[in-house]
Amino acid sequence: MKISLFILLFSFCVANIHAEEIAPFTSDGCSSFPDGTLNQQQLWLSCCTEHDKSYWRGGSYQQRLEADLLLRECVTAVGQPIIAELMLKGVRVGGSPYWPTQFRWGYGWPYPHSYQSADED
Repeated sequence: MKISLFILLFSFCVANIHAEEIAPFTSDGCSSFPDGTLNQQQLWLSCCTEHDKSYWRGGSYQQRLEADLLLRECVTAVGQPIIAELMLKGVRVGGSPYWPTQFRWGYGWPYPHSYQSADED
């Protein structure tokens, strides 16, 4: 009994040591949103990929806000200001680090992973 309890406790500690490592970067494009228009199917995909780099890494609330505003700016720059506003609203609601989604703020870290200052990660 003591040995199995020790093994269980040891396994939990080892798992938690490795749990604080960030996973390799991945991107799903614009997540649950189209990557472009019907005629230009990847029109703002590069905007979403850059946005995903920030979301993967995570950081502070202010860094998230800046990443979201940059997404809006990028999509506006490809000629889609209405889509840009819609995307901004979507990421502000759906990108919270408190949602257990694969596209949340700080998704490269194990869930849950709240807002962090840049030097904490």
